[in-house]
Amino acid sequence: MIVEQDATLRVEPQLFSKQSHQFWTLQISGWIGYTLVVFIAIIRPQFDDPQFNLSGQIINLGIEVLSGFILSYVLWLVIQKTVHLPLRLTLTISFATAGLLGLIYNIIKLASYKTVVYHQVWYQQWNMLEFGGWLLFSLSTMLVWTAIFFIMLYNTRLQKEHEMLLRAQTAAKDAQLQMLRYQLNPHFMFNTMNAISTLIYKKDNDKAGEMLDKLCAFFRFTLDENTSKVTTLAQEINLLELYLSIEKVRFGERLQVKTDIDNSLLQMKVPSLLLQPIVENAIKYGVEMSKERGLIVISAKQKDGYCQIAVTNEGAVPQQNQRTGFGIGLNNTKERIDTMYSGNAIITVTPSSTSTTVTLKLPYALEEAHAI
Repeated sequence: MIVEQDATLRVEPQLFSKQSHQFWTLQISGWIGYTLVVFIAIIRPQFDDPQFNLSGQIINLGIEVLSGFILSYVLWLVIQKTVHLPLRLTLTISFATAGLLGLIYNIIKLASYKTVVYHQVWYQQWNMLEFGGWLLFSLSTMLVWTAIFFIMLYNTRLQKEHEMLLRAQTAAKDAQLQMLRYQLNPHFMFNTMNAISTLIYKKDNDKAGEMLDKLCAFFRFTLDENTSKVTTLAQEINLLELYLSIEKVRFGERLQVKTDIDNSLLQMKVPSLLLQPIVENAIKYGVEMSKERGLIVISAKQKDGYCQIAVTNEGAVPQQNQRTGFGIGLNNTKERIDTMYSGNAIITVTPSSTSTTVTLKLPYALEEAHAI
């Protein structure tokens, strides 16, 4: 693998403070493990030797572990100071420091061993073979710690990049949801203003004025809630009632509404403006298409861990006006729930000769889902 000359680990200094707990946990557990290995592998087999100095060996092991602990901490400080440099330079400085600290560590260990265990002057009776054998183990110890520290830093970098990717995906999803939501108000406003203009044309100014007042109240409510991508089902029903009050001005007694909502679902989180385009479609292809009285039934029930919401128009729907596909409002709703629930929500349209039912099957959640 070719490493660019100016490549770095891209670990910001403030991330080291977040790694403090991880570092000290690793540092303490690592040196405890070192202590156990040395005790079991080197000290324990010598218990049967009559000349064995147990207290001296334990004190020596304590000095060895404490000095190693301090030197590995110094190594970590050097890595912190050099991690912002080009990667090759960081690696060179870090491993060169590890080599130097390994040499110092070896001198401390050998001097302690001579002084504490055998009561000799620390710098006497050294030979190159003994020094070299100890040096190999001391260097290996510091190099292993260096590798562990870089693995920890690389893992931190991967976690940061993963968090950035998640934030980017969330931002993209939020932008998509907001765009889809913004399509609803102009669509609804066009239909309502068209109805108001029709009332004015028919010189029914009182109804037109009432409808306009309710339209202002509706948009005031949606603007107040505009920053929220989710709401409770109870709030959604309240908004829906405000919308239906607008339509009742237009259709009068021709529009009848019946609701059957499971009270246990009222605090469930749902996308805001979820039901309005569905009910709007039901009125358009049910009540508006018929001169007879039309009934809109809105129900919400809990079933198999899902919330099942159904909107049915039970008016006399002409056969040629039934639709099994999705109009603008329904297609928008489908895209929103697909995005919010990552494909775990279902919307279906079931037509018959006298009615049409739109059914939403949403994962039941009192708390906001990860995508909501």
